[in-house]
Amino acid sequence: MDCIFCKIIAGDIPAYEVYEDENVLAFLDINPVNPGHTLVVPKQHHATLVDLPTDLACKIMETIKKITPAILAGVGADSFNLGLNNGKTAGQVVDHVHFHIMPRFADDGHVLWKGRDYQEGQAQQVLEKIKQSLSDI
Repeated sequence: MDCIFCKIIAGDIPAYEVYEDENVLAFLDINPVNPGHTLVVPKQHHATLVDLPTDLACKIMETIKKITPAILAGVGADSFNLGLNNGKTAGQVVDHVHFHIMPRFADDGHVLWKGRDYQEGQAQQVLEKIKQSLSDI
């Protein structure tokens, strides 16, 4: 497999490891948004969140809750963004599901995306399509 995260998990590529247990590995991003930017990945290869078994998704979230306070304390931040780019169109570069813990600092210059208003009747149409899709599963 040609997955860089699988190679890091296997120890074939070095990483600045923040945390590891039997299911999850967390390591510093090599191109951080801010100092302390940490990636949290399952040790099993799954491409996206949708592919990830629910129990493993829960273990990843437990890890994020456990390590985030230490990351924030370590870099002197009091806030963070939690990110997931799920699929290429959403900006996922590595096809191995991973969460970003991104410490935030006042005046760090990072701005979140801006929302747009729905057009007249569009929200209702979208809602109906989503509910129909939910009833199909």
